[in-house]
Amino acid sequence: MVERPADTRPVRLCQASLGALPKGVLRPEYDRAALTPGIVHIGVGNFHRAHQAWYLHRLMQRGAAQDWGIIGAGVRAYDAEMRRKLLAQDCLTTLVELTEGQRRAEVTGAMIDYLPPQEDNGPLIAQLADPAIRIVSLTVTEGGYFVHPVTNGLDTDHPDIRHDATNPDRPRTAFGAIVAGLRRRRDAGVGPLTGLSCDNLIGNGQVLRQAVVGLARLSDPDLADWIDTHCTFPNSMVDCIVPATGPTELELIRSLGIDDAAPVTHESFRQWVIEDAFCAGRPDWDKVGATFTGRVHDYEVMKLRILNAGHQILANVGEILNLGTIAGCMAHPLVSGFFRKVETQEIAPFVRPVPERSVAEYIALIETRFRNPAIIDTTRRVAFDGSSRHVGFVLPSIRDALAAGGSVEGLALVEAFWARMCAGTREDGTPIDPNDPYWDDLVATATQARETPAVWLEQRQYYGDLADFPAFREAFARWLTMIWSNGTTETLKTYLGH
Repeated sequence: MVERPADTRPVRLCQASLGALPKGVLRPEYDRAALTPGIVHIGVGNFHRAHQAWYLHRLMQRGAAQDWGIIGAGVRAYDAEMRRKLLAQDCLTTLVELTEGQRRAEVTGAMIDYLPPQEDNGPLIAQLADPAIRIVSLTVTEGGYFVHPVTNGLDTDHPDIRHDATNPDRPRTAFGAIVAGLRRRRDAGVGPLTGLSCDNLIGNGQVLRQAVVGLARLSDPDLADWIDTHCTFPNSMVDCIVPATGPTELELIRSLGIDDAAPVTHESFRQWVIEDAFCAGRPDWDKVGATFTGRVHDYEVMKLRILNAGHQILANVGEILNLGTIAGCMAHPLVSGFFRKVETQEIAPFVRPVPERSVAEYIALIETRFRNPAIIDTTRRVAFDGSSRHVGFVLPSIRDALAAGGSVEGLALVEAFWARMCAGTREDGTPIDPNDPYWDDLVATATQARETPAVWLEQRQYYGDLADFPAFREAFARWLTMIWSNGTTETLKTYLGH
């Protein structure tokens, strides 16, 4: 527990002030000035700092991994603001672990620099070409890999991909920057590096390889072959609930006696499962709790189908009913009952257990984590980018159930709630602000689907051929009609048999 002396001003976080932090705040015990870079991380958001950077920090606390310092990077203009905040505090981050009735603060220091974002990504390309860099890792969200919605290959028609293919020395995307950096490494005889995706995607390493190699092939087939042969792209599964930082979190950190412009709150649970395929070496993350295994797929299916799909089960209903947080959704008996019934009856049958945990035990663990009232994880954050998240997390279970002749009643209801949410208003009449890259199109389709439910499933870029399966199509239409006619509460009661 953090002990802040009474009547004192918060300590502004920076390297020089670490010794003045309140009693009970853990802080780096290693010489940060002696750290040297080994990793470039693209997408320095809250999750990266609470997860991957924390594992590396923990290794450094043991006196290890001193040559694996993280250099942060971004490829969009808005990354400049995060860079400004972090550089002003010497790239230190305060993590606040929240459990019911308890707060635990720790300052981490594994990041040592943050590159300036530029339109041509020049600084990022130069850093990736540095022989000291052996891993480039990414958290760029599920929808950030330019996957074609129908073919699942690289979307070569996307304007940013077309730009990078014709302007390989002035790329817009993270993948274009990686390709350019690898070209310099090859030409200089530096050697390959490992690309490590830390996003919630099935086979995220394979998806990253597809993006990098596929983009390189559009401009330099020989380079594409070199990357494909020499670089490695391990699959991984990452897990930790990390809310967005807003006024509440900023006030919390000040109440603990720390002035941090970019603090991160998180739950106590963390998991990182990684395929051990690193062509240029790696930190010993397994010594601080990560798992290296050849069974990453089983872990990621369990997590994405149960936790991430579970978030979609809750968040869309939560938005419709104006339940502000995931914990608030779990406190609502009908919504939590909906979550449990769908998870246990329609998702769990198609998920394999992992060595440490059965599927039933994992569902119970997720319920406990989601109920944590100390984690203010908003339904809006969780519902963001449903066009990617439903496709990646929910629809695979529907396909498995249909193939096995199982029930899809609950999963059809999940999709009906997404369609209802995308109409853009809650049942109390308040508006739902745009919350998807394709929001305008989704709202237009959801509005038509109120009278003609089949229109929603004809969005083939998301649903593919699922509209052709009568069991799913008819259940979806019935549920969506009921939601609009009788309301969400009565629909949930019907589904639960109340």
